Amino acid sequence: MTDLQMSLIGGAVVFVGAVFVYNKWQEHKARKSVERAFSSEHDDVLMRAGEAPAPVPATARQEPSFELGSGGRGGDSGDAEQRYEPVVSDTVIGADDVVAPATEQATSLVDPLIDCLIPLALENAVRGDKILPVLHTLRHVGNKPIHYIGLAVSGEWEPIAHGGVYTKLQAGVQLASRTTALNELEYSELVTRLRTVADEIGAEAEIPDMIDVMAEAKTLHRFVAGHDAQLGVNLMSNGAPWAMSTLIGALEKQGFDVRPDGRFAMPDGDGGVLFTLSTNVTLGADTTSHLTLLLDVPVVAPARDGFGSMVACARSMVARLDATIVDDSNQPLMDEALGEINGQVLEFYQEMEAADIPAGSIRALRLFS
Repeated sequence: MTDLQMSLIGGAVVFVGAVFVYNKWQEHKARKSVERAFSSEHDDVLMRAGEAPAPVPATARQEPSFELGSGGRGGDSGDAEQRYEPVVSDTVIGADDVVAPATEQATSLVDPLIDCLIPLALENAVRGDKILPVLHTLRHVGNKPIHYIGLAVSGEWEPIAHGGVYTKLQAGVQLASRTTALNELEYSELVTRLRTVADEIGAEAEIPDMIDVMAEAKTLHRFVAGHDAQLGVNLMSNGAPWAMSTLIGALEKQGFDVRPDGRFAMPDGDGGVLFTLSTNVTLGADTTSHLTLLLDVPVVAPARDGFGSMVACARSMVARLDATIVDDSNQPLMDEALGEINGQVLEFYQEMEAADIPAGSIRALRLFS
């Protein structure tokens, strides 16, 4: 037998083997698809839930652009609203539309302005209680939270919940935090782990381009860094230092809540914090002669007048504690200077509103947490 004949026979054997393996792979793939489609869990749920609605057309991913100029000012608010209205069904929800509570929760969890949105296309409708344990395995990359929402059979996006049935899913990873922007390593980890999650729940992740995501993350972080403002008002004793045992009682009467770290928090009346106070000494200290009231500006809504409330509190404590309101250099802060600062706070609020991230909003609380 010649070498040519041997080569032809060998090639034929390899070809037949390849065809056999390919057919087995196709058979396995088809069997898994059938098992998923006709498993008892899917069948029972869909029979109870009724027919799922037609799929919602995919929408183009929105890319944030804050148009930062000198001083960190936001871009045109009208343009921002036009680009970043969240898609929650077949239509875009506008400011005058009535949005269901579940949809509001969904758009606050996976927000196209501050999150990288990653659609997860499902082969079949899935139950929330079946996929939640898998989704819970991927909740953070670095210090960036990951949230998930689903398109329910009712036709509305909502947070994934037990008892829900979903025809589409979306994951969202926050693009920036107070400290850092989403980086390449975090995004690579997200993509790798999210593909594993998608395989386990029978979905396919539509991964956005890393270059675009990194550009958005850096832009958003520049905005956050430029608006990470905290304002302090100090009280200095006019005489002897205050005894801590007496001071704590006076602060509690003023309305402050004591924190485990030794700070005091002024409640806003709705479970949040309006501003805080530090005694500027360690927990074991017996006295202090210097108090600092601190307002975290971007996390307090303008309607609460956080700066005005903080100044009013300081003025009330001046008489109670025999103190003087001073700046960080211990120079007295006159009413004129406090008025100028208040004007700057109002401008700050306008900048955040123009960027569609109002101070005290869910977006601001997520970014400045």
